Amino acid sequence: MLLIAIVVFLLTAGFLFHWGQRARRAAVANLPGPYCFPVLGAVQLMCKLNPKTFIKTSHEQVKKLGTLQRAWVLNRLLIVSCDVEFNEQLLASQEHLVKLPAYMVLGQWLGNGLLLSDGKAWHQRRKIITPTFHFAILEQFVEVFDQQSNICVQRLQQKADGSSIFDVYPFICLATLDIIAETAMGTKVNAQMADQMTPYVNAVNECTALFAWRFMSVYAQNELLFTLLHPLLKLRQSKLIRIMHEFTTKVIEQRRQTLEKKQQSEDSTVESEQVLGKKRRMALLDVLLQASVEGRPLRNDEIREEVDTFMFEGHDTTTSAISFCLWQISRNPEVQQKMLAEILQVLGTDRNRSINIRDLNELKYMECVMKESLRMHPPVPVLGRTLKNDFKYTHSTLGDGVIPAGSEVIMGLIGMHHQEKYFPEPEVFRPDRHDHEERTSSYAYVPFSAGPRNCIGQKFAQLEMKMLLAKIVREFELLPLGEPIEMVVNIVLRSDNGFQLGMRRRNLSI
Repeated sequence: MLLIAIVVFLLTAGFLFHWGQRARRAAVANLPGPYCFPVLGAVQLMCKLNPKTFIKTSHEQVKKLGTLQRAWVLNRLLIVSCDVEFNEQLLASQEHLVKLPAYMVLGQWLGNGLLLSDGKAWHQRRKIITPTFHFAILEQFVEVFDQQSNICVQRLQQKADGSSIFDVYPFICLATLDIIAETAMGTKVNAQMADQMTPYVNAVNECTALFAWRFMSVYAQNELLFTLLHPLLKLRQSKLIRIMHEFTTKVIEQRRQTLEKKQQSEDSTVESEQVLGKKRRMALLDVLLQASVEGRPLRNDEIREEVDTFMFEGHDTTTSAISFCLWQISRNPEVQQKMLAEILQVLGTDRNRSINIRDLNELKYMECVMKESLRMHPPVPVLGRTLKNDFKYTHSTLGDGVIPAGSEVIMGLIGMHHQEKYFPEPEVFRPDRHDHEERTSSYAYVPFSAGPRNCIGQKFAQLEMKMLLAKIVREFELLPLGEPIEMVVNIVLRSDNGFQLGMRRRNLSI
């Protein structure tokens, strides 16, 4: 009898829930989508999705049902779109700025930083951080790019024998980590130089990988389920976050003391040089330390949230972008030769000459190469929004419609970038398509997102990419050795089997 009562209760609850969603189902009835079982939703499709199958399965669904679809997963209404017309309206909206719940798995590490915050807090932080990317500060950052890129080239020399197949990703990963630590915090972590990884560097790398797995796992996104089903991983995550927070807090306190000394003493410049071991550059941390919200200075925990956010976003995404680009260059010799000619013309062969921001801005063909790689392999392949209010849209074929509040919208940037309508032969790596580009929509190509929540560090990332690519291509011939890339979608797009290639040292004296 008890079993029968439980079954009746569950069936009744399921029916009432399904009946209660009828208005939301009616609102999106004009959108195509996979078959959704009552209560359960599109379980047959969800079972097929994982980081390795996401791109292929999504492509099949687009071919079958179109670029704008709806699907139910239990009580969650998902709108999946690689439709440029629809996505443009949502990305440009000043109202719909709240990220998907899946992003909240990062909350224990990043807190209420720029990536995860919304509303008033997001507006305040965005306003504070924007000046960090002023031309004058970026110019100082380029000095860091130059120095750390030289170290990266030195480390790559051990692989440049013309026959060894290796994964270039770990080399780029450590270089970008050194760069973001010095530019965001004003401190060196020496990730590339250390014989053994420091606890902080290890924690960043391990925690990034752990959160990437959780991001793509439906059950692991829930903190309670993650804790119950993976208690050892939960303990490890907590330890890694504690290591990172303690390191960042210590740097903040040291930097704050240095700033106070500078304000109190006319000889502060000398003191700063002694504390930091070299001429003091402006860093994101300096901007945050001098900022105020509603008349009060930012607390240490608020500053730490933004610094941690930049360490996460400015490290993983740029590593992915550069690695994909190097792999494509190695497979396209004509592109590589054209790049080399431009690099030698602009930068010359003197490896000891510092490269400045004006040099990088002259590398126009390299911009096209980067844009094409970012088109084919955007580091952030999907974006998500949770609608707190109804979203009204217009569409040339679907007509006017409303996506009801509470829906989750998943925008596939990688799908937008591979549409034949905007990019003929989308699977072909063709940098020239970005030379004097003209597209019917400026939102067809948005590797750094678009609208009010676009990537605040876009110019920073582009300059960093240019510096590393220029130094590497000038020094080494990239060879098409190893296996093809196998794209997997986590928080950041990666290759499941790494970025395999070969290198041969160039003779620039000829």
